Amino acid sequence: MRKLLLSSLFLMVTTGCGANVPEGTGHYIDHEGATEFIDRMVEEHEFDRDELQALFAEVAYKDAIIQAMERPAERVRPWHEYRDIFITEQRIAQGVEFWRQHQETLERAEQQWGVPAEVIVAIIGVETSYGRNKGRWRVLDALSTLAFDYPKRSPFFTRELEQFLILTREQGKDPLELVGSYAGAMGYGQFMPSSYRHYAHDFDGDGLIDIWDNPVDAIGSVANYFSEHGWQPNEPVVSRATVREGFDESVANQALKPEHTLGELAGHGFIAKQALAPDLAATAMVLEGKAGPEYWIGLENFYVITRYNHSRLYAMAVHQLGEKIRERME
Repeated sequence: MRKLLLSSLFLMVTTGCGANVPEGTGHYIDHEGATEFIDRMVEEHEFDRDELQALFAEVAYKDAIIQAMERPAERVRPWHEYRDIFITEQRIAQGVEFWRQHQETLERAEQQWGVPAEVIVAIIGVETSYGRNKGRWRVLDALSTLAFDYPKRSPFFTRELEQFLILTREQGKDPLELVGSYAGAMGYGQFMPSSYRHYAHDFDGDGLIDIWDNPVDAIGSVANYFSEHGWQPNEPVVSRATVREGFDESVANQALKPEHTLGELAGHGFIAKQALAPDLAATAMVLEGKAGPEYWIGLENFYVITRYNHSRLYAMAVHQLGEKIRERME
């Protein structure tokens, strides 16, 4: 039977020899949700029950994670404030530095998957400031807290916790040592465990997929993620728009996935400034800018960016940061 942890970890926990135990440890020893989860992991994935119980004796509930889930920046900030978080001189300059440092890798990724270097760089810049801030929470604490004590999204995070434990077993990692975001995202590109297992790519060919510490694998993994989610090479992302007086406001800020064509939006008084084919799938957006409303039209590639984070503000920040970095590179 495959093992989750080294026997030494089990001995450490069961004999009470652990040091610096996080506040809240022990919350999941007799937690009904954790007990059911352990049963399923043993049944479906052949984990060792004693080792899982020892592992969850080390897991800590984190109320701060629940609070953070309730106030993500893209839900509580207007566009101009959200933009100012990410479109900064420092992040642009660091993006140029990252691009130059990994230029050959980025060119190879663009050739293989068709995803522009500026998009890959901007994603990593927005997510972790190019690897400088990959998160401070133990992933196991974050995912357990959200799986067992955050009912509104418990099914999602329970699946991610399952994928995380399978991933650490596959990679030979200690699940108690890995850190990430308050939502359990990891590495340069902040992949959730399921995305790590499905889309992460061994881009340097060393036989190990590592987006925690290897920027080459991280670059390839982000490009592969976008390609798998339908990125269209050499196609636009967004266009500025103008509106006719009395335009139909109901077409704006609908679903992230384009549900109209450019021609249909024009009929509602929402017109792209770029010369684009009228049959392109598109979505209209009105964002709260510093000087008033900003009118935009998102295309299929904009939607693909939202597959990384389901927020039009996030996608717009990624796009604009990438554009700024590319302009500086040129």
